[in-house]
Amino acid sequence: MLKGFFNVPAPVNEPILSYAVGSKERKLLQQAIQAALAQEVDIPMYIGGKEVRTDRKVSIHPPHQHKHTLGYYSEGDKTHVKAAIDAALAAKEDWENLPWEQRAAIFLKAADLIAGPYRYKINAATMLGQSKNAFQAEIDAACEIVDFLRFNVQYMSEIYRQQPPVSPKGSWNRVEQRPLEGFVFALTPFNFTAIAGNLPTSAAMMGNVVVWKPANTQVYSANVLMEVFREAGVPDGVINLVYVDGPSAGEVIFNHPDFAGIHFTGSTAVFQHIWKTIGENIHRYRSYPRIVGETGGKDFILIHPSADVKASATAIVRGAFEYQGQKCSAASRVYIPESLWPKLKELIVSDVKSFKIGPTDDFSNFINAVIDEKSFDKLAKYIDQAKEDSEAEIIVGGTYDKSEGYYIHPTVIKASRPDYVTMYEELFGPVLTVYVYADDHWEETLEIIDNTSIYALTGAVIAQDRYAISQATHALRNAAGNFYINDKCTGAVVGQQPFGGARGSGTNDKAGSMINLLRWVSPRTIKETFDPPTDYRYPFLGAE
Repeated sequence: MLKGFFNVPAPVNEPILSYAVGSKERKLLQQAIQAALAQEVDIPMYIGGKEVRTDRKVSIHPPHQHKHTLGYYSEGDKTHVKAAIDAALAAKEDWENLPWEQRAAIFLKAADLIAGPYRYKINAATMLGQSKNAFQAEIDAACEIVDFLRFNVQYMSEIYRQQPPVSPKGSWNRVEQRPLEGFVFALTPFNFTAIAGNLPTSAAMMGNVVVWKPANTQVYSANVLMEVFREAGVPDGVINLVYVDGPSAGEVIFNHPDFAGIHFTGSTAVFQHIWKTIGENIHRYRSYPRIVGETGGKDFILIHPSADVKASATAIVRGAFEYQGQKCSAASRVYIPESLWPKLKELIVSDVKSFKIGPTDDFSNFINAVIDEKSFDKLAKYIDQAKEDSEAEIIVGGTYDKSEGYYIHPTVIKASRPDYVTMYEELFGPVLTVYVYADDHWEETLEIIDNTSIYALTGAVIAQDRYAISQATHALRNAAGNFYINDKCTGAVVGQQPFGGARGSGTNDKAGSMINLLRWVSPRTIKETFDPPTDYRYPFLGAE
């Protein structure tokens, strides 16, 4: 076994490629997309290092071209969940006893594989399977997951370096960070390939074994991630990838005595149900499970009368409509002063009308499809309701079409009151609601924002007045876990803005930071005494 105190490579954020016309990366990505479209893949589950297939095949279709078939995945059942748990527990001892620098090397290699030979394959899979344009795929499936892997290795080493500052003469105090007892369940969302990769790997990096269930609509790129992890050297059984329905997975996992924690990103309702189930089963577990979750958001942008109008319009349009508003951080409610509304309305409408909408393989399209028919139908329902309501006005958009793909045209609703339904309910799509407030109602508007939604994920204030910025930053301190000043409310970068919110938005354990990794270890304090006492008597017991 190697001996030494090792320094890991200093992490830097992965450079974002532009995919500009004529660039090498644009050509390579287009080739990867065409190669993916030309074949139908047969995607297995991965349990204990084995590829597991079933007779229940589920077809995969691009949301923007739902008549095309990308391939099929094998749907599992409770027996596969149990097999995944068994495989994880069988791999546990060897994995947690592997020196930390060996674990680090595996995930650093995974980062380099994604940044290099797998970059275009994983971007193409994300573009096709999740309907992201080239830029949105690049910042997610390539750059963010690479950043997660590299920065998490750095955070892991920093955690291990944290030791008691005092060891009195004759003793040595130290702390070791043990993996959790049991297995971790990673339940990942459709909207970010990077999150799907980070949730299992962050726990595994700290010496844990994982059962991973991705969203069905993200299986296509999850399979590429698993290819990378295997090539990077993740041992069999350390990360087990299964495709089962949620209730089946939950029934097996949350009743298992070795369930040690869940790493979750998804809806608030599902997370609350999981938490309740864990509570009801708490007597079954070997230890108290770690519950880490990032859920929904009703994210806001607040425009102050002193704001730069053009900067405000750009922040609103990008924050609300990039990736069709399907980011947890996407702006879905905006508060605009009366004095700026006419000009802002003009700019927003102009920008939205300039959007090109269509499939992801046409790089001129800024807007693509929403993830599936269920999402499409929900969004169409709210748009239709707004058309009928006297308290709402469609400013731009308001149309939709699912004949070829699940296209919701970016829509801006102006609400006449701040508690209109689309101001507080999470829609998760390209639908933005604006409330116009009187300029002299700034303080009242701060209070409205703070109290309108159950969520507290992201928010932004745009202003030139520093007193207003200071006031908003304080008044909205609990309304957003990620707060932006003179910027859109999306785009958190690993190593720069640790991500997570509180209230109904999750446990705020900040993905992309040391805070998150600390949830996947259980510290043990060790005190060693070199010359121990040999007499129980203390000096004060002496006779006068």
